[in-house]
Amino acid sequence: MGYDFLIVGAGLYGAVFAYEATKQGKKCLVIDKRDHIGGNVYCEDVDGIRVHKYGAHIFHTSNKAIWDYMQQFAEFNNYINSPVAIYKDELYNLPFNMNTFSKLWGIKTPKEAKEIIEQQKASLHITDPKNLEEQALSLAGTDVYEKLIKGYTQKQWGRPCNELPAFIIKRLPFRFTYDNNYFNDRYQGIPIGGYTMIVEKMLKDVEVRLNTPYETFVKDNPDVADTVIYTGMIDAYFDYCYGPLEYRSVRFETERLAEDNYQGNAVVNYTAAEIPYTRIIEHKHFEFGQQDFTIISREYSMEWQPGIEPYYPINDEKNAVLYQKYKALAAKETNVIFGGRLGAYQYYDMDKVVAAALEKAAEILG
Repeated sequence: MGYDFLIVGAGLYGAVFAYEATKQGKKCLVIDKRDHIGGNVYCEDVDGIRVHKYGAHIFHTSNKAIWDYMQQFAEFNNYINSPVAIYKDELYNLPFNMNTFSKLWGIKTPKEAKEIIEQQKASLHITDPKNLEEQALSLAGTDVYEKLIKGYTQKQWGRPCNELPAFIIKRLPFRFTYDNNYFNDRYQGIPIGGYTMIVEKMLKDVEVRLNTPYETFVKDNPDVADTVIYTGMIDAYFDYCYGPLEYRSVRFETERLAEDNYQGNAVVNYTAAEIPYTRIIEHKHFEFGQQDFTIISREYSMEWQPGIEPYYPINDEKNAVLYQKYKALAAKETNVIFGGRLGAYQYYDMDKVVAAALEKAAEILG
């Protein structure tokens, strides 16, 4: 068929690469196994509310070049991510800041908060953390850990904190100001009109085929393109020859409610272990919607199994060793480039995905 590039996956990485290649006169074909473009940033318009089908996505970056690049495709609103956490009948601000500490301990000053945290840490006598629980306690003390870390983390990873490796929590961001902005990045917001519109603009001059799994397509079209940009699972590409890499996945329960405001915030985390979901997303708040109804999604973390969507790589030591084996195989491929979250077996924020795709495009296209 004479394509320069077959791009597997119509998410951000594939769309950015296709856009850049097409600008330089390259002929691209984008395929995706799903029935829509956008990958995990896909937003479905439901009567004016853009539903983040695969979880909340807030664009944030400190890289002005990436921010300016994205402005080509959408205007961003001034949404600031300020999640809250509910533990039993208590509500706390995230990330851990003076509002959190004031609610926890009835204090007002950074000095008071630091003294309590240091006292709790000192009483534990943890000098060499052996697991995530000990690591979190040694960083945050008992109150923050028990109410805001333990239950949520166990739900997220599907195993007790004392069975998780310590390095998962390398640090915990404490902010000793009354600032509820979750990100420290200079630029953040939600694209007005949703993320799907951005990907549509990137791919407007590119041939796209949906409902097209790579494995079956390439069998029928083995020489379809000079180069493959593969953003699927790297272990799946090699038919799991060393065994599958591990992922966590997410299941969503989405419902429409006949009320205009369910929880007063876009993101509410539920940190108690007995609540089965990790958080509730109320989609309209991302774009300050004024509709007389609302749509919420409960998120349930779960083990990945073949046939469901992988979300978060489990970057522990065992999987790191296994990934290196697949990476060595990938390096031997002469006309296949692996990229994106699944191709690199790495969790990426959106700005890092865009940056990686631009860097690869510049490397290949010159």
